[in-house]
Amino acid sequence: MDFAYDARTEELRASLLAFMAERIYPAEPVLSAQVAEATAAGRQWERPPVMAELKAEARRRGLWNLFLANGPHTEGLPGTAGLTNLQYAPLAEITGRSPALAPEALNCAAPDTGNMELLAEFGNAAQRDRWLRPLLDGEIRSAFCMTEPDVASSDANNIATRIDRRGDDYVINGRKWWSSGAMNPGCEILIVMGRTDDAAPPHKQQSMVLVPRDTPGVIVHRGMHVFGYTDGTHGGHAEIEFRDATVSAANLIAGEGDGFAIAQARLGPGRIHHCMRLVGAAERALELMCRRVTSRTAFGGPLAEQSVIQGWIAESRVRIESARLLVLKTAWLMDTVGNKGAHTEIQAIKIGTPAMAEWVIDKAIQAHGAAGISQDFPLAQLWVSARSLRFADGPDEVHKRSLARRELRRYRAAAET
Repeated sequence: MDFAYDARTEELRASLLAFMAERIYPAEPVLSAQVAEATAAGRQWERPPVMAELKAEARRRGLWNLFLANGPHTEGLPGTAGLTNLQYAPLAEITGRSPALAPEALNCAAPDTGNMELLAEFGNAAQRDRWLRPLLDGEIRSAFCMTEPDVASSDANNIATRIDRRGDDYVINGRKWWSSGAMNPGCEILIVMGRTDDAAPPHKQQSMVLVPRDTPGVIVHRGMHVFGYTDGTHGGHAEIEFRDATVSAANLIAGEGDGFAIAQARLGPGRIHHCMRLVGAAERALELMCRRVTSRTAFGGPLAEQSVIQGWIAESRVRIESARLLVLKTAWLMDTVGNKGAHTEIQAIKIGTPAMAEWVIDKAIQAHGAAGISQDFPLAQLWVSARSLRFADGPDEVHKRSLARRELRRYRAAAET
């Protein structure tokens, strides 16, 4: 693996860093003001006007759809950058420094990224034309409906929502929550996972179906808050009831029983994208910590001279560099041997990177004193994002269980031999 960025990556990094400095960072207080104004008017899920301005400018600069990795499923798709995972990693890291603005401005925000990857790989021509193209153009938003309130959804076999075939249609009944993206006013399509055949083997019982958000029987009960935040970064999470919601059988993605396999294929790239951005979030937290402690004095000297704070800074650098290297290795493996070949590393970064970012951001908060938990700095929201990602796309414990089993498998086979 070559650690140097290639010419294309360097070109995009320079352009993206300029965009961040000139447009994204100055827009952060504007975003806060517009969100506060909309919330006071009872429109808390409304996307602020500054976002549309940033999207137009990002597209003008050629910083659009950078996430969609080059491959057989993306050939011929309009408006994609055609990057590899390894090329995208340092770009996603940069956007992670301002997660509430930058990913969406570049049309690289979850859950749309995962949904676009899903449609690119598993959608048929009609589905791609109807839903993928407007998503790539940024004309609409989407949601992913997998998690349920009444079962332990970390085990996908527990999913209870029904998707029943009735003639030329599918009828959906069930309840979902943490349906990322569904509170966004621009959301027009839901990807719903549910059960189609209880008699099939456990991993063939689920299917996925496309459900337009305005389908009769789709009832959005409420938006979910993340540690008190509406989490507009991901388009807002919703609790949704499906009550005899009926769609054409043509809305089935791939085939009946393919839902579990599709979910696994979707979540792999999503996990690494989250980890790429978390490295950037940790870098910004470390930068803010260093700036703070060099400008504040307590107990007769600069905070930067306190050994405990120097320990935080040194440990932060070690943890960030370690996480970045593993993320880059994982991206390289995904490009060279595929997602399955990188399965161990994908799980490893999903376990380690949120924990790393959470630790670094926590120390930055502590170094800022009470200011660290205020709205005057981005640290509190960065911490919330890192902490919540220990649940998203599978909780830590599920990944640790799977990773340990894979490690033990070699030794058990040797013992049996």
